[in-house]
Amino acid sequence: MNKRVLFPVVLFCLAASIIATRCSRPLRENQLRLGIWAAENNLWEEAFFRWQKEIAVRPKSAAAHNNLAVAMEKSGRWEEARKEYEAALKIQPNNAQIKTNYQKFKENLESTDKDKEQKGKAADEKK
Repeated sequence: MNKRVLFPVVLFCLAASIIATRCSRPLRENQLRLGIWAAENNLWEEAFFRWQKEIAVRPKSAAAHNNLAVAMEKSGRWEEARKEYEAALKIQPNNAQIKTNYQKFKENLESTDKDKEQKGKAADEKK
């Protein structure tokens, strides 16, 4: 192949790869947005799917880990939620939103544990 033919082919391939790279970022960000939309519409399984899909592609997405943790918490999957919050904080330890969500999670978990403990004591007293 001569240089006159090769140059346009290489130029075309370069342009195509740049366009493909730029287009893939919005598609990835759409997973986060679709997950948020699903959660806002109480479609938790869809939200799980979207955020897990995002994590599979971008394991260092603190936002996806945080969002998935919130979803896990809402569905009572406490240990999974803890792992996701911790993953998000490991990626972005200074992220105020993630810190706040994790703190609220721990408070909710403590409250739930106390409620269970009190119910257990009440049941024991009835016996």
